[in-house]
Amino acid sequence: QQLCFSLFIVFLVVCWSVPLKSIEVELEVKDHVATVVSTLNYQNQEDKPLEAVFVFPLPGDAAVCHFSAKIGQTQIVAEVKEKQQAREDYDDALSSGQQAFLLEESEQSPDIFTLSVGSLPPGESASIRLEYITELAVQADDGLRFSLPAVLNPRYEPQAATVQVTSVPASQIPYSLSFSARVSSPRPVSKVESNCSLDPLQYLNKEQTQATVKLAGGHKFDRDVELLIYYKDAHQPTAVVEAGQASAKPGSLMGDPVVMLSLYPEFPESVMSSLSSCGEFVFLMDRSGSMSCSTSHSKPKETRIGSARDTLLLLLKSLPMGCYFNVYSFGSSYQHIFPKSVEYSDQTLEEAVKKVEEMTANLGGTEILQPLKHIYNQPCIPKQPRQLFVFTDGEVSNTKEVINLVKKNSGSHRCFSFGIGEGASSALINGLAKKGRGHAQFITGADRMQTKVMQSLRFALQPAVVDISIKWDLPKQVSATVLSPPITTLFQGQRSLVYAQLTGKSSEGAQGSVTVNYKLAGQPSKTQLHFSLKPAEDTGLTVHRLGARVLIRSLEMEEREDRGEKGEAVKEKVVELSVKSGVSSSFTAFIAVNKSDGKPIEGPLIHRNVPTPSKCFLNQLIQSSDCITHSFIYNNKNKDKSSYQDPDQQDPFLQLVSLQKASGCWLLDPALAAALGKTSEELDQSKPASVGCLWATILALIWLHASKTDSKGEWELLSLKAVSWLRAQNAPCVECVDAANTLLGCKVQRDVLGL
Repeated sequence: QQLCFSLFIVFLVVCWSVPLKSIEVELEVKDHVATVVSTLNYQNQEDKPLEAVFVFPLPGDAAVCHFSAKIGQTQIVAEVKEKQQAREDYDDALSSGQQAFLLEESEQSPDIFTLSVGSLPPGESASIRLEYITELAVQADDGLRFSLPAVLNPRYEPQAATVQVTSVPASQIPYSLSFSARVSSPRPVSKVESNCSLDPLQYLNKEQTQATVKLAGGHKFDRDVELLIYYKDAHQPTAVVEAGQASAKPGSLMGDPVVMLSLYPEFPESVMSSLSSCGEFVFLMDRSGSMSCSTSHSKPKETRIGSARDTLLLLLKSLPMGCYFNVYSFGSSYQHIFPKSVEYSDQTLEEAVKKVEEMTANLGGTEILQPLKHIYNQPCIPKQPRQLFVFTDGEVSNTKEVINLVKKNSGSHRCFSFGIGEGASSALINGLAKKGRGHAQFITGADRMQTKVMQSLRFALQPAVVDISIKWDLPKQVSATVLSPPITTLFQGQRSLVYAQLTGKSSEGAQGSVTVNYKLAGQPSKTQLHFSLKPAEDTGLTVHRLGARVLIRSLEMEEREDRGEKGEAVKEKVVELSVKSGVSSSFTAFIAVNKSDGKPIEGPLIHRNVPTPSKCFLNQLIQSSDCITHSFIYNNKNKDKSSYQDPDQQDPFLQLVSLQKASGCWLLDPALAAALGKTSEELDQSKPASVGCLWATILALIWLHASKTDSKGEWELLSLKAVSWLRAQNAPCVECVDAANTLLGCKVQRDVLGL
């Protein structure tokens, strides 16, 4: 009955005259910083005045810095106020017949915003302009990722309720999207890729440092729009100094210059070539009902749980001998394979793989807090650093509470997080990694999850960087106040950003430098960057607002940790900083009121919720009802679909991976023959007489190097384990490699294998 009622409500939503008619998005990317301007066009086609409410996603680390409305020829620029005051001003305006517009950030999750468009008269149109700034994250293949969120899935609350998000199937979204992007960088733009169809990239100069691109015609706003931007020589440290605001007081954040440093530490090859062989690896898998949704628009038959399960198999097989591990899964409740982390061996690996292969999306809601608490309550194993891997589609509402828990335990572990599918909360995924001293990845579109996850495993196996500190070398009259939280993590080839306020006057042509000191594998190391103190041109207040956003987020976290008098003082500081910088926070809101001399709008307001597109609509309806119904339907509907796969259709690569032993070797059996596309007789007949137990392992290695060259990042750790095992056998491999090449029709050399 609850499900039928939800369907009826959705039917009503679709049949309403939705006042939002179109969204126009202009993206400007300068190096790794994106400025996004969205224009939302509304029209009231009903015979009564209405209030439209739109709950929508934004990147969790975005700095929302402008909000305005245009009604006819009247332009109203919003101001930032304390949230309760802004709400009261909005209500007062509506009650007096004025038009008002309110934009506020969710108090629970910084990637959800609510836009209220009030008192739009019959036949009236309004254009809402929203601007935000965000940094672009570096991906495993060195691309910079920009995502324009379209999908906002309901966020599950542990109190058996859901955040009220009006969603409909993507095909029924009644408004259109136009999207264009301009990219510029000191380095040439190599290419721009997307999960959506794009018109050809247009270069604006012969150096190819500027380019434009836009969505191809006929695009449906049925998925997140993701761009991957590639520059030549992307890993170059940079510094941008931005002049302060002329009208702001010197000595204040907005009045002084602010510098943004992008640092790319490079570690010695001698250190990076030796990966750790110890650690406690804890894997936390989301098994809520929404994980049975498709991973992407381009692969409707590939489920999130299926892709995550395959990836977890690859991770388990890639772990080093000598480590410890455990696997947790969660939904409305949580489970673990072992009572506590166990030593990695053929027996424990086989038991874990069997349990993982049986995992389905049948555990109800998305309550991640309790399994995290249980993991943190387990005592750490001496000399086995804890590494936590979290796989989730991120549909939780208590984001800040979860991140705060991870931060409190950041001294005992590193957290690597993976957002699966469209609609994953960027605030949750990025927050887990940042506060857990790890790394975040998003798997959407046509991504292979394995590539990104294996990069994170490599990070986890890198020697930990400790004792990180920053030293500034500036002219005597200039001082730096760092706005960013302390750097707690450095990974090879990954960017670290530092924002700092520069107080004092510098002479023409003055120079400064910053040095990041740290210890790697017990040895002191450093990364240094020299930069000019001369402000860059045409940056507006981008760097200041990003710096303010970083400081606001740090203070908000501090306020959550102390709800007493100190917390109130921090909250007041956040409100003051938000108002002066014009950057949104969880304690403030943008409010715009049309105070022109027009006639008051009369008549009762009609309330209209503007829907967002849904990628997994059935699941959202089920989550709106109770967890028992949710779990029952998914247990029965998806049990076979998500767990069974015809062996004849299984990916040969994953088939081969599943056969590798914990030590790194393969056994000569019919399953291996099938994975290699041969018969057992062919393998036996081609085996050199003196080879012994090496034959199966060398066959597997030859096949990987010859057949999976483009995905080496996925199987490289498996290969290293196999080569290590082969070397330990102290047996000649020349004849074996030659015979394997002949059988498989390959030409892989021994030095390529590492033998």
